[in-house]
Amino acid sequence: MNKTSLPLQVVEARKLLEHGPHALTQLAKTVGWSPAYLQKQFVLAYGLTPAEFISQQKFKNFKNELRKNSDVTRALYEAGFGSPSRVYEQGAAKLGMSPLTYQRGGAGLEIRYTILETRLGKTLIAATERGICAIALGENEKKLEKELQDEFPAASLKRVDAGRDEFIAPKVSAVVDYLSGKKSRVSLELMGTAFQQRVWQALMKIPSGKTLSYAQLAEQLAMPKAARAVASACAKNKCAVAVPCHRIIRGDGSLGGYRWGLALKEKILAGEMAVK
Repeated sequence: MNKTSLPLQVVEARKLLEHGPHALTQLAKTVGWSPAYLQKQFVLAYGLTPAEFISQQKFKNFKNELRKNSDVTRALYEAGFGSPSRVYEQGAAKLGMSPLTYQRGGAGLEIRYTILETRLGKTLIAATERGICAIALGENEKKLEKELQDEFPAASLKRVDAGRDEFIAPKVSAVVDYLSGKKSRVSLELMGTAFQQRVWQALMKIPSGKTLSYAQLAEQLAMPKAARAVASACAKNKCAVAVPCHRIIRGDGSLGGYRWGLALKEKILAGEMAVK
């Protein structure tokens, strides 16, 4: 939905939420709509419910406070969290690390990774203790490593031999099997905004051998005018193939974009279609 065409009530509701949390009933009363209609229009405009928007704002504020080198306890209250246990629980879920670790740019966090040849060429596979946090494709190893370093500038990034490292070996084996088309359960550690998480979860429900357009995926998410936002979330996916953003194409049937190159997208889709 184009910003210039957004209903004034939706814009007003967002401004109110940016200044602090409001109950849906009170928010709806303020803008002059019913709670159900406001929620529907808010999702259409921004891809999130008001409650999800509040949660994302709190987390965003919390990260900003931490980046200012604030005390963690002070930061969580400044951001609007009422409980240290809640923010640590949510922080770990969204970042794959504790808030204090995030504050230090990932200091103290160990990410083990390997780069090996798969049927899709050179593949970087990285994991935290919670699961695979990145699957990246490309022929330039330095570029693949830099992308990982940019995500966690102060983390301990340790390149290992997947055949000898007991921690990462089973995770890598599962990913390699999955990339080769075998049925394999890959435990993922997905990190992104609430909206990105919604899109990525929807992507993982698209059957192998099937494709959807950006508009069709937006429709499935009850956000028919958010195709551009859906495309942006697809582009920010860090786990190639396991989160199958390659199954999203343009409405005219052309491939559209792909973070790891259109040639790879075509190859992956062709392989899936062959065993459909």
